[in-house]
Amino acid sequence: MEERDVMPVDVLFVGGGVACLSGALHLANLIKAHNEKIEKVGDGKKLDEIMIAVLEKGAYVGSHGISGAVMDPGPLKTLIPDFLEQGAPLEGEVTKEGVYLLTKNGKIKSPITPPPLNNHGNYVISLSRFTEWLGQKVEESGVDIFPGFAGTEVLYEGDKVIGVRTGDKGIGPDGEKKSNFEPGIDLQAKVTVFGEGSRGSLTKTLIDKFQLDQGKNPQSYVVGVKEVWEVPEGRMDSGEVIHTLGYPHSSRTYGGGFVYGMKDNRISLGLLTGLDYEDPFLDPHREFQKFKLHPLIADLIKDGKMVQYGAKTAPVGGYFSIPRLVMDGGILIGDSAALFISQKLKGIHAAMTSGINAAESIFEAFLKDDFSSSQLEGYQRSLLESPVGREIYKTRNFHQLFQKGLWSALFWGGIQYLLGGRIIRGRLAAAPDFSHLKTVKDHYGTDKPSEEQKGDIKFDGERTFDKETDVYYSGTTHEEQQPAHLKIEDLDICYTKCKEEYQNPCQRFCPANVYEMEVDEETGKQNMKLNFSNCVHCKTCDVKDPYEIIAWVPPRFKVPWFTPALARLDRHS
Repeated sequence: MEERDVMPVDVLFVGGGVACLSGALHLANLIKAHNEKIEKVGDGKKLDEIMIAVLEKGAYVGSHGISGAVMDPGPLKTLIPDFLEQGAPLEGEVTKEGVYLLTKNGKIKSPITPPPLNNHGNYVISLSRFTEWLGQKVEESGVDIFPGFAGTEVLYEGDKVIGVRTGDKGIGPDGEKKSNFEPGIDLQAKVTVFGEGSRGSLTKTLIDKFQLDQGKNPQSYVVGVKEVWEVPEGRMDSGEVIHTLGYPHSSRTYGGGFVYGMKDNRISLGLLTGLDYEDPFLDPHREFQKFKLHPLIADLIKDGKMVQYGAKTAPVGGYFSIPRLVMDGGILIGDSAALFISQKLKGIHAAMTSGINAAESIFEAFLKDDFSSSQLEGYQRSLLESPVGREIYKTRNFHQLFQKGLWSALFWGGIQYLLGGRIIRGRLAAAPDFSHLKTVKDHYGTDKPSEEQKGDIKFDGERTFDKETDVYYSGTTHEEQQPAHLKIEDLDICYTKCKEEYQNPCQRFCPANVYEMEVDEETGKQNMKLNFSNCVHCKTCDVKDPYEIIAWVPPRFKVPWFTPALARLDRHS
């Protein structure tokens, strides 16, 4: 067994997104205000030398944020009331918006903006820039941020969470230890907060171990494929928002498109595809390319230039899929806690709110020196009673309504909205996303569907791009000499059952061409080639694989610089 260094901290936030950053900043502020009050009145218990740390797997905070999102500023006003004066990087306040139903070549504009999609008063942001700025504020508050270190294992003492272990360094592609091998370190904490984003690798193990999803609906996801474009001046105002439904999706596929106007003549556009789709040949990346060929979008990007690409999943299962959020020594927040309002396409303010509520619960736990689940339970209670919790509850059956198609969902969704979330039944059933995928024969009636049936298109290199080209613009850089971070449990299934029944859909549902099935021309033998350095960390494969044999785990990244906090952590490893 490897001997590992141990680094004790008081509170460990796992993940460098807005949920963990909001929680770390709010906790630091609460402790500071408390200690100042104690000094002033001269009575009470000070919380001295509370060490708060944030673990971020990316090379720097913000490196995994995809530009272009709409943010409700409510939680930001709580964290930083003068955020405008402090230079929060906002692309523009939303003052203009439109909602369209798209057909293949036409569009119908909604005469009014449906209330759930009314974004007046919200802000378009670059999530990467905003997260980086928020990270700076967190460090200024005295919190240590450790970039370039991924949590790879949860540490326990009995059934109590006591921290996480970071990944080993110096492991070669075949799993062998290289000359520069160093074991990861154990970061131990009184409270560990898991905000790893959608489908978190550690969060999955916690849910399994503590049965946090017992009695809950299975989680469901969308994958958003997006690009940022530079377009001619005047094409779209910063702060302008467009949402679409319909084409290129069929009425049986959940999802829709968006375009957000940003500063400097940039726009962010993308397409959300529900991962509960049935078609084994559906390719979310290809559907997004088709979206850009629609006249509405094609006119916006004409004579423009694509400058960034990315993909990300988001949890849309709703209220009934939220797991239990606390355990002894541990808390789930943000997308890891399935906090997303699918009817509004909003998750940032929900993530920030969860971080703030978690910080308040942790602060009370320190005052009582009690970090048990019964003490931390106040977090889940306060979160679900908050405005965000009420929003999630009101849309508790929204995603499930789409199981019978778009038109039925729009009808019943409207009634549900008017009735505050109430419908005929209090809770609609749901099934895991992977279970919805039909075999090729069942979906098409043949084992050899035509190119037209599969919806294939040609990429022109000007408006539409193949996956390899898009990945080049994703900015993701991995250490090449490491084991693949996509783990396939049984390759024989890939070569037999999956090929025969689904014709290896991983080659299509992955938006980064990570999975490539090669066939030796002489022997006819198949080989699954994993282009893991292409991975953009959307985790679609972890969700959609019909046999549940693919697992995403954190890779190692190239870290271009050190912070003082990183130097301290590195000395322990």
